[in-house]
Amino acid sequence: MNQPRWDRGELTVGELAARGGVAVSALHFYERQGLIASRRTSGNQRRYRRDTLRRVALIRIAQRAGIPLAEVRAALAELPDGRAPTRRDWERLSRRWQDDLDQRIRRLQQLRDEFTGCIGCGCLSIDLCALANPHDQLGAQGAGPRRLLGDAPADQARRG
Repeated sequence: MNQPRWDRGELTVGELAARGGVAVSALHFYERQGLIASRRTSGNQRRYRRDTLRRVALIRIAQRAGIPLAEVRAALAELPDGRAPTRRDWERLSRRWQDDLDQRIRRLQQLRDEFTGCIGCGCLSIDLCALANPHDQLGAQGAGPRRLLGDAPADQARRG
């Protein structure tokens, strides 16, 4: 399908799907979930405002980052209905997730950098575990990988 002309204020569902990089069924799902909206023509065909492309882009990016659709819906609900969102509207929306995304980045870096050593999970199977977590002492702090959850001092794993 050809890309929609740049001077068109409304897009068909097929044009929005093609330009947005999603299936038509995904757009129908997004609409049922209250993430995007369309109007119906006299022939009952969906028409989307062109600024819906940015909403679709935000939904796709948020999904890739692991942001639940309920949070995306709540954020999109803060955008104006009667007009295209401005840069300021989008900046306000993106600030909403900044702290959460910073924490996710930190956890992913921690997983990348520290998972090869003792993470305090109680497995005691890696040679460093017996030194860093003798007799699974970190298990007294609770279930799960205590060091990756941020409950145990990270430098204990390095000191042994």
